[in-house]
This record gives sequence, structure tokens and C-alpha cells, in this order.
Amino acid sequence: MTKAKPFVKWAGGKGQLLGQLEALLPPGFDGWRGATYVEPFVGGGAMLFHMLQAHPCISRAVINDINPDLILCYRMVRDNPTDLLRSLHDIQAQYYACATHEERRAMFLDKRSRFNECPTDDIERATLFFFLNRTCFNGLYRVNRKGEFNVPCGKYVSPLICDPETILADSALLQRVEILSGDFEQTLAWMDNRTLCYLDPPYRPLSATSNFNDYAKEAFGDEEQRRLKRFCDQMDRRGVAFMASNSDCADLFFDDLYADYRIERVWASRIINANPDRRGKLTEILVTNYQTQEALA
Repeated sequence: MTKAKPFVKWAGGKGQLLGQLEALLPPGFDGWRGATYVEPFVGGGAMLFHMLQAHPCISRAVINDINPDLILCYRMVRDNPTDLLRSLHDIQAQYYACATHEERRAMFLDKRSRFNECPTDDIERATLFFFLNRTCFNGLYRVNRKGEFNVPCGKYVSPLICDPETILADSALLQRVEILSGDFEQTLAWMDNRTLCYLDPPYRPLSATSNFNDYAKEAFGDEEQRRLKRFCDQMDRRGVAFMASNSDCADLFFDDLYADYRIERVWASRIINANPDRRGKLTEILVTNYQTQEALA
């Protein structure tokens, strides 16, 4: 049986960190009855799919993202996988029929232009999102200030655009997931003292040239990071357990911002960086408002 896993490639995805994040869950989490799991910045969903399969104590989950096209894909995977797969099969066959890179690039640019025209048919728009994600450079999602997708064409000859096993497995798992679109603060209404919230916001850049958080036309700068910390304070007062990931900045921005909470550091690989010297293993911070199992050991 195919395991559910992310159906899109996503910069900063947490697939490589799942073991480290699992070890830092609240002690005794599997003993919670009727737990709610919330992700206000779901992104590619690696942590979501892991948690729903690894922890039967979760009775419901709530996900949110400010990127409406990403959220549309989650909804189409959950609610209409058959039509989505049929459409993905067709666009994959069209791409595979291109004999040269020039033909593939021409098709890519045509589909990117169509995507930026904002077609109103949900299946068409989700299909274009999948297609661009699988054929653009490094699977990046980046938009300009007008909200237009502007990542260039990659050099993939036969990428897997239509993946029936993954989409059907994901669709089954997403049946018990509430899917929201918009600002992260709206998820607070779904939380109580039996909630675990994992926050994976756009990371604060480590340098002026490493800003890869343009997933939406709305910027997520330092003031937004401070607003997110105030949101964490609200969760803490409500009795919600939270864990939050971010970059490990040399100026100790997050050490100061989250001084009232516990901060761990985990190791992550960075592949997407304009500067080759900044690729490889780097630390990230993980903030929690509870004593982790590792700290208790």
C-alpha cells in the first residue's frame, strides 16, 4: 500500500527533518485523546502526512496556507482526485510528446502564461499548478509583486507529473482534514488544550541574497515574524502545544524573540541557494512551549 506523502515539491519541505521533529513532539502525545493537529503554513505537507499516519491519537487536522493555488490543489486532491488524475495524465502525455528542450520550454511558457491568466476552472488551474511545479527550475514556487508565477523552465525530460498512487493515498488521508486558505491567525479558532500546532512559516533570510520566501505576493518580513510570535503567545495562553521552525540567524533574532520559550537546534540540508558555499548542512531553530522528550532525558 502506497504511503501518503507530499504531492508537490516545495522549497523548505520538512521531509528530511521528520525524524528530528518526531523526537521533539510533546512527551506522551500518543496518549492524548481526540487530539487536533494544526498547520497554519502547510506548504508541501510532509509533516502533515507523517503525523496523520504515525499518530492515531489525531482525530482531526486543520491546515492553512496563504497561497490559494496550493490550497486549491489540496482541495482537488481530497475532493476530486479522479478528474484531477485524468487531467494530469493528459498534460503529462502532451509534455512527453515534446521531442526537444525547445519544444518543452515552449509548452512550459504557454502553460505558465495560461496559469497567470487565472483560469476559473478548478481542475484546469490545479493541473497547471502541478505541471509548473514538476517542470519549472528546482520545483520552486515564486511570484512577483503582481502575484504572477515567474520561475523559469527546468530541464526535465520526463518528470512524474501524474502520480496516481500518491494522489489517491493522499486523497484518502485528507478526508479528515479541514482545509483553509488565508492568514495564519484564522487557525486559532480551531485550537484548544488538546491541540498540537506545528508552524513552518516563510523563513527569515540568512542573508540579503537568500530570500526564497516569495510564495505569495504578500511579504513575510520581520514584523510578520513578530506577529507570529504574538500568535504563539495566544496559543500558549489557550493551552495549545506548539512547535515552530525557522532559520538560525547569526544575529540571534529568534533567540531574543522567543526568549520566553524553549529553543532547540536541528540539522537540515540546504540545496536551493544562489551561493554554493551556503549549501549543505545548516542548523535551524525549533521553538516549543513545552518540555521536549529530549530535554527530559
